[in-house]
Amino acid sequence: MKKLCAIRDICRSITDFEAKFSKEHEMCLNEGMVLCCLKDKRLSSGEIAEEINLTCSNTSKLLRSVEERGYIVRVLGERDKRQMYFELTPEGLEKLSVIEMSDIQLTEPLERFVKQIL
Repeated sequence: MKKLCAIRDICRSITDFEAKFSKEHEMCLNEGMVLCCLKDKRLSSGEIAEEINLTCSNTSKLLRSVEERGYIVRVLGERDKRQMYFELTPEGLEKLSVIEMSDIQLTEPLERFVKQIL
């Protein structure tokens, strides 16, 4: 039962963090994670879906939203022109920098968890 209660507390903390993140950065947490996983690399939509643990359909919607904001661009594969990749634009790099510098306070259960993995 202790594990279940700890997971509940972490879920509540994530929900709290997501609300603060959305308010401060005017994007949902998953959109921010798209930017984060594209830092310093170019990925396909399938690779992004795997990185953020979403379905390809949900990832496609996220990519469209982030692309419409000008934070990412589509790039054709070099070897296989049928393959599509995504990378950050200069605006996306700047937005990611702003996100990384922000100091949204974590609630205690999430703070403790984050300290353990960092």
